[in-house]
Amino acid sequence: MNEHEFPTSPPTKPQLYEALDGVPIADVRRFRRRLKNAKSPEALSAIGADVVKAEAAVAKRDARIPEIAYPENLPVSARREDIMELVRDNQVVVIAGETGSGKTTQIPKMLLELGRGRRGLIGHTQPRRLAARTVAERIADELGQNIGESVGYAIRFDDRVSESTAVKLMTDGILLAEMQRDRFLNAYDTIIIDEAHERSLNIDFLLGYLKRLLPKRPDLKVIVTSATIDPEAFAEHFADAEGNPAPIIEVSGRTYPVEIRYRPLVEQVQGKDGSVKEVDTDMIDGVVDACKELMREGEGDILCFFASERDIRDCMEAIEKQHWRGVEVVPLFGRLSNAEQHRVFAPHSGRRIVLSTNIAETSLTVPGIHYVVDTGLARISRYSTRTKVQRLPIEEISQASANQRSGRSGRIADGVAIRLYSEDNFEARPEFTDPEILRTNLASVVLQMISLRLGDINDFPFIQPPDQKAVRDGLLLLHELGAISDKERGGAPVLTDVGRDIARIPVDPKMARMLVEANRLGVLDDVTVIVASMTIQDVRERPLEYQAQADQAHARFKDATSDFLSSLKLWDYIGDSRDELSGNAFRKRMKREFLHYMRIREWFDLVRQLRDVERQLGWSRAENVAGERDADAIHKSLLTGLLSNIGARDGNSKEFQGARGTRFLVFPGSSLSKKPPEFLMAAELVETSRLWARDVAKIQPAWVEATAGQLMKHSYSEPVWSRKRSAAMVHQKSMLYGVTIVRDRLVPYHRVDAEGARNMFIRHALLEGDWNRHHHFIDHNEALLAEAAEVEEKVRRRGLVVDEDTLFEFYDSRMPKTVTTARHFDSWWKKKRAEDKHYLDFDPAALLDDEGVDSSTTAFPEVWRQGSIDYAVRYKFEPGDPFDGVTVDVPVPLLANLRPEGFDWLVPGLRSELAAEYIRTLPKALRKTVVPAPDFAERALEAIREKQDDDGASEADLRETPFAEALADALHSIGGRGINGTDFNPSALPEHLKVTFAAIDRRGKVVDHDTDLGALKRRQAGKIKSSVSKAGRTSESDAVAKWTTDSLGAVPETVTTTIDGNEVDAYPALEATKNGVKVTVHPTKAAADASMVTATLTLLLREVTVNAGQMTKGLPLRQKVAVDRYPHGGAAGLVEDARVAVIRDLMFSSGGPVRSPEEFDALVAEIRPQVAGGVRRVVVTLAPALAEYANIAAELEQWEGPAIDDMTSQLRFFLPKHAVTVHGIGHLQHLPRYIDAMRIRLEDMRLDPDRDADRQSVIDSVKAYLAQRMNALPAGRTKTKAYKDVLWLIEELRVSLFAQRLGTPKPVSQRRIEKKIDALR
Repeated sequence: MNEHEFPTSPPTKPQLYEALDGVPIADVRRFRRRLKNAKSPEALSAIGADVVKAEAAVAKRDARIPEIAYPENLPVSARREDIMELVRDNQVVVIAGETGSGKTTQIPKMLLELGRGRRGLIGHTQPRRLAARTVAERIADELGQNIGESVGYAIRFDDRVSESTAVKLMTDGILLAEMQRDRFLNAYDTIIIDEAHERSLNIDFLLGYLKRLLPKRPDLKVIVTSATIDPEAFAEHFADAEGNPAPIIEVSGRTYPVEIRYRPLVEQVQGKDGSVKEVDTDMIDGVVDACKELMREGEGDILCFFASERDIRDCMEAIEKQHWRGVEVVPLFGRLSNAEQHRVFAPHSGRRIVLSTNIAETSLTVPGIHYVVDTGLARISRYSTRTKVQRLPIEEISQASANQRSGRSGRIADGVAIRLYSEDNFEARPEFTDPEILRTNLASVVLQMISLRLGDINDFPFIQPPDQKAVRDGLLLLHELGAISDKERGGAPVLTDVGRDIARIPVDPKMARMLVEANRLGVLDDVTVIVASMTIQDVRERPLEYQAQADQAHARFKDATSDFLSSLKLWDYIGDSRDELSGNAFRKRMKREFLHYMRIREWFDLVRQLRDVERQLGWSRAENVAGERDADAIHKSLLTGLLSNIGARDGNSKEFQGARGTRFLVFPGSSLSKKPPEFLMAAELVETSRLWARDVAKIQPAWVEATAGQLMKHSYSEPVWSRKRSAAMVHQKSMLYGVTIVRDRLVPYHRVDAEGARNMFIRHALLEGDWNRHHHFIDHNEALLAEAAEVEEKVRRRGLVVDEDTLFEFYDSRMPKTVTTARHFDSWWKKKRAEDKHYLDFDPAALLDDEGVDSSTTAFPEVWRQGSIDYAVRYKFEPGDPFDGVTVDVPVPLLANLRPEGFDWLVPGLRSELAAEYIRTLPKALRKTVVPAPDFAERALEAIREKQDDDGASEADLRETPFAEALADALHSIGGRGINGTDFNPSALPEHLKVTFAAIDRRGKVVDHDTDLGALKRRQAGKIKSSVSKAGRTSESDAVAKWTTDSLGAVPETVTTTIDGNEVDAYPALEATKNGVKVTVHPTKAAADASMVTATLTLLLREVTVNAGQMTKGLPLRQKVAVDRYPHGGAAGLVEDARVAVIRDLMFSSGGPVRSPEEFDALVAEIRPQVAGGVRRVVVTLAPALAEYANIAAELEQWEGPAIDDMTSQLRFFLPKHAVTVHGIGHLQHLPRYIDAMRIRLEDMRLDPDRDADRQSVIDSVKAYLAQRMNALPAGRTKTKAYKDVLWLIEELRVSLFAQRLGTPKPVSQRRIEKKIDALR
């Protein structure tokens, strides 16, 4: 540094500027900035001192560089002078040479000899970490130094560079990372891009970056080394401003001639017709045949190239079946353990056949190869822009790759390469393999470019610009990761805070995103371990011959829900084992348990280095995060980088619907493959034979939704109203890249469509009242609407009340547009009602258009008064509804006393329609005299009103006359002729013109209803009695043994009681009990009278008895026998039956039941003396008839047929149980005549059975007529006296038909009886 030693006086600025030529390039800019601002001598002195120190550092580096020598056996050494001259004279030089030429190790030494590597490093990039380390060791060894002196290396997380280092070997990724801190690469004076022909993504980006950087760094030299694969492309890329390409110098490799033989996989077969056809043959057979051919050539190993591990295994089996002596078959592919890969390089005897994937094409040099068999296929990694999946399809290799493969046989001697395809096929193949930039995702490159602010990606000088779709996909992935925002600066997106963190972490952007999220969620330690495991080869080995044992050893690490947690379990186990065992013991245990020791070391180193980076970022260290391992947080962190790799299970199958229309299965090696979850995420999706998901974990859809955020695509359908929320809701379906995350969820509609939600709020909440809020204006408006709606119900016309749209417009015009839910409404209304509480009240006049309509209470009364009770009246206009028309609500207890009279008049407001419909029910002959019906109805009603006015009658007075009679009289007065009230048919009236009686309970609920009041009463009789009895309980009594003045006293005919606020008359009566009597209250007088009859008769029967023996004493023997055989209890039964009948008849003849004990005692005294005589007369009267009855019954048993059946039924009718009580002696006294008629019928039937059948048909016709009539009448009419009289008339008709000579008390005929039947009611 003597040339720049400054005098004791401060140096001048020109001196210092001149001295900067000797300082490291990286320091020049800093010194220039300091010099520009330096003013004082002291500042210049300080700068001068620092310049001297910097020059000393350069001198130190130069002094450490030893004397350089070159191995003479390397081809590159022979071209040393040419290469050095080109480098000296040009900024960029392209050196092309085959593998083995020595360019990788010797060019850095030539650059040192040229003086490079002093002021800046010679940066030497390698595509692989292993190569960077081994090349550095080789160069250092040739220089006679250790790593870290003049030669060092830097690979990911392992830096062996010191201050004295002049040559720095590194991966291209390391150089990319350094650009973040050193955009002009001032740390280097020379950059060597080695193996550029591989055209990896990083290499292409570096070449583009250097192209743009070189004009700004004229002192920087760039050396591009490549195999002899299209070096012109690199030369053209680095052409100068005039368009002159960079110089190329070729260095030959140490190779021998190779004979190429084409053996396409086809076989010529002669057909039956003599023609020759080409038939495809199996590839494995082709390889075996090729090996046989090569083995005949001489000694030497054979290298066979395949596309997949499966093909290698199939070929191994095929070769082993050949049983070739002295031949060893060895597989070679990336997933093999180190030990298995080292077998290829180990010394051996005999012939070796190496079966390899394309790993042996350029990455590894397999020693001892004389022959090559090339199948022409390889798995080429390709990124699908459609599915966003990295695929590994099997493709035909390019010509350059085929030449690389065949060249492997010419490294040690003349070789032979057999290609299992035709020469034409070879010529048709592409010349070069597509560079990685055209077949992978560009996210990491795009992120680096944005971070370095390189502007628009489309303007970047790539050797071969990537497809626009690939660039767009890279940007989309960064957007998915949250690394870039929607803003732009200089034609490129702006990084977010997350993006800036991702750019500073030297791993794949997806994995960097996981680490960012893990730091946020406090699980950074665990996720760091997982990310590290995802970036290296699996530490678990599965040797071909020990696969089952390996699987068994690794089974304990499996987690049923997550392969990532399996990695953590494995990490914990390995960590515990390291702490527990010595180094050697640990290594042995790992080997014994099929765990790769070197990969474990790499895993631990990677984790350590990642944690160093995290510490530099200021992230939380493990000891600063409390709590146990949080599996959910771990998976949420991983999910941030794997959103494109999620999947939803397709039904019950094991197939998953993935992003962008993909479908995949869980890889069989996963612990989740047998029982896949509903949702999962995968570390990667790889397409081989089909699309597989590797390293998967169960996830929750909610995690995806929270993580994806704006990336989610939502669709909405079927808005619904929610009363609970008082807001409109809508069904939401959420998808991420085509995967359904939320299938059906209700979300607030106003967030989707505010206007639609507002409309639904007005209609459902404000108009229909379907919400849980209570505001006074709602009650007010509902009351007004209800009143208006009642008018329509009464007058039976729709359209009087304003429609819903009008009401909607009222609210819509008064509420602000921001009101879309009840919550918004409450907030607004709270302020608005303080200003005007009637702001939302309806105007009653605007609600109803009732001009010309009489809806007054006179026309449509709200109550119907009968007696002293008012019954509520309601109206409904809904044809088909049971309550359509007028309904009278009747409390159940009041039903008993409600009379049907007057209800046929309906209400005044409907009377015109009623009268018109009454007229329409007239027979046609009468109806024609009063048409049109509406006109005559109006005139008739006018006549009725005039008469009402003349008589001064009220509405109640008017209803005392049946409406049919009043209408008939009115029609008669206006010209109608021959119309009587009975000519109308009220049953044919429309249902809404018949009053409906609704029985209601005490709560006002309708329990039954009917237009027939009588039928309703009968159905509710039990409830009526129960309620009246309950209300009149004070008038009732308990049972007593004897009815006396002191026990029960007199029983009043009526008592007044209050039921549901109404005064009601109830009717007490005696009720006989088993051993006594009591008082009960009945709802109707009829029921009370019936109870009094039964009770009085029962008491009389208890008081008055007769001697049965005396009653039958003195009868002729024949009659005595007949009486004793009386079918219902013999003589005693007949006497008892007669006693009941006689006492009953005497009771009624004496005035009927009595209501006081005194009257009862008088009644007993009156009838007691008459009973015995009356019973004796009954017995004497019936005894002869009973003898005849027995005879005819015995005779009928000897016959059969319809006539005999009819006469047998006659006998059953004559003497039922309690015959005297049921029929009375008045009818039974004619029994002998009826039996005589039966005898005559039997005699005539023998002579003329047809005539008997004709007479029987008359009887059958009358009986059928009676049955039909009774079906039309209410139930219970068979107990009436009129019905029983008809039955005895039928018996008289039998006498008239079958024994006319016996005569009948009164004339009888079929027609007379039918008239009697018609009169039944």
